[in-house]
Amino acid sequence: MVDGARTSSGATPHPLIFIIGILRGRWFMLFAAFLIMSMAGAAYIFAIYSSDIKSSLNYNQQSLNTLSFFKDLAANIGLISGLINEIAPPWVVLGLGAVMNLSGFLMIYLAITHRIPTPKFWHMCLYMCIGSSSQAFANTGALVTAVKNFPESRGIVLGLLKGFVGLSGAIITQLYLAFYNHNSKSLVLLIAWLPAAFSFVFIHTIRIMKVVHQENETNIFYEFLYISLLLAGYLMAVIVIEKMITFTHAEYIICAIILILILALPLISVVRGELSLEKQKAKLNLTGESPPVVVLIKDENKESMNTQNTSASTHIITMFKAPKIGDEYTIPQALISIDMMLLFFMTISGSGGTLTAIDNMGQIGESLGYPSNSTNTFVSLLSIWSYLGRVTSGFSSEMLLSKYKIPRPLMFTLVLILATIGHLLIAFGPPGSLYAAMIIVGFCSGAQWSLLFTIISEVFGLKYYSTLYNLGAAASPLGSYVFNVKVAGFLYDREAAKQNAQLAGSLSKDLKCIGVQCFKLSFLIIAASTLLGVVASLVLVWRTRDFYGGDIYAKFRGEKEEEKVVM
Repeated sequence: MVDGARTSSGATPHPLIFIIGILRGRWFMLFAAFLIMSMAGAAYIFAIYSSDIKSSLNYNQQSLNTLSFFKDLAANIGLISGLINEIAPPWVVLGLGAVMNLSGFLMIYLAITHRIPTPKFWHMCLYMCIGSSSQAFANTGALVTAVKNFPESRGIVLGLLKGFVGLSGAIITQLYLAFYNHNSKSLVLLIAWLPAAFSFVFIHTIRIMKVVHQENETNIFYEFLYISLLLAGYLMAVIVIEKMITFTHAEYIICAIILILILALPLISVVRGELSLEKQKAKLNLTGESPPVVVLIKDENKESMNTQNTSASTHIITMFKAPKIGDEYTIPQALISIDMMLLFFMTISGSGGTLTAIDNMGQIGESLGYPSNSTNTFVSLLSIWSYLGRVTSGFSSEMLLSKYKIPRPLMFTLVLILATIGHLLIAFGPPGSLYAAMIIVGFCSGAQWSLLFTIISEVFGLKYYSTLYNLGAAASPLGSYVFNVKVAGFLYDREAAKQNAQLAGSLSKDLKCIGVQCFKLSFLIIAASTLLGVVASLVLVWRTRDFYGGDIYAKFRGEKEEEKVVM
């Protein structure tokens, strides 16, 4: 039953009641999450408007990379949103995120268009933090809720939702061209109001719902996958055509309308999913059964007995003593566990390196002699391949795990090895290789996120997933700060100062560096660090081999009419 919209007998309800049931159902909730995620990629298109920030506010590369670090920091450290989500409904998290998105990016837009007095650098860092933190709030409110509503298909759900985040850069770029026609400063205005609008529209649609075991659930997910592949293919075709010919503003508008229609196509699968659930319920009612439900309850009596029968010191020891892999970890238990530390290091070395490549691709292309209009192409390519990395890792790791018991951390290892190749291509910069490098980096960046968040949900459980999800993401900005600011930004400015000796040491001039040497040492360091991440990943593979060799989703499978999992 979907929030009271279905009849208790399982008979076909009145059309109006069924429509209401669809709008209140799990599948429409997932569709709303798709749309919110498709607008949550402001962090991935920084390269398009970073040049405007640099020139308008007279920053050097290290200052720009510092601003980029605060973007990554806010977008990936969502502990506040996670903790809020533990005690408040998702609409609170989504609402707060929408307000922060609008206010932060609006202030940046006003600054770079000189509608307000030039802000101090720390003001810009604060604005970037406020605006970019909305991505963490959107992820926590929409993505975490969707995973909890579809626990048996969490790898697939994460792959799809993170895939739409990956495509969001290309989606927003096409919408910005339709709205503002290459006015890159106005792109900041678009990412201020558009994601906030989507969050507000679906603010009451995203919520925790009853988990029902649906027989053909995977088939519906594959329909979503095919539609998302169509979307990615369309975006790729448009990008290639835009590269070959010059579009008029009217043609950009037509392309955006087609894009919006494709984004609406999952509604067909939403209806099919609800119809299928109706048929399943009717069939079960004929046999006197009910749809299998997973009810997660808290054993208060057990917790009370533990509290009464143990001393305070024993309680502290128990609080930090990790349970078996796959059981429900508390936040302190997960935080100090070896497995979380390994995941943290893997993310620092892996995601930190790919984010550095993404955030600097405008300057990388410039240093290697690519035309300035290639930046939009690089952003769109990164978005599409990031999407492919996310859905590929989500679906393939789920299939390989269910059929062959191949652990997900092993997939993470392979992704890190591939990322190392992409970093080496940037470091040595052979002619024409940047397109291949950006495809590799985009794919690996997306694949890491789907795998990381799925592994966290499996190893540490879903009880405190809102917070643990954001704990895992917190490693990314740390890696970004080390590699982007302290390595790439510093070495770029040092090389630029050599090439422009008369401007050396100036913080108020735009120092430009030309040649492969601008980023060579930086990405050699990043490649070496990523290989250390491979070693950490292999250790995690060994530690979780027994867990992934069993049936990790048994407790969510409806083998009984109602299964109670005591935490």
